[in-house]
Amino acid sequence: MKSKAMPKTSRTRPTADRIAEMASRGDDISAHFTNKFTVIRPVRRVNVDLTQGMLRELDERAARLNISRQAVIKTLLSRALSEERVSGPGSKSRA
Repeated sequence: MKSKAMPKTSRTRPTADRIAEMASRGDDISAHFTNKFTVIRPVRRVNVDLTQGMLRELDERAARLNISRQAVIKTLLSRALSEERVSGPGSKSRA
């Protein structure tokens, strides 16, 4: 006599709502968290008025580096801010 194989149970993950219900009941839900996550910082849009000459220089640099104008602006701004942090806000530097 052949024995019937037990059907495989599907190990579906509970939904976020189901986990929330379990937590509300006081159940241990720690097994549902891996502690592996990425922090996504909020982004705020700003408008900046630039001269035509500045835009041309930014576009030339972006083309040379094969990146977007926005990436050039972010890189240059980040670099300038970090230099100021290192040298201090009151120090004289070429701007």
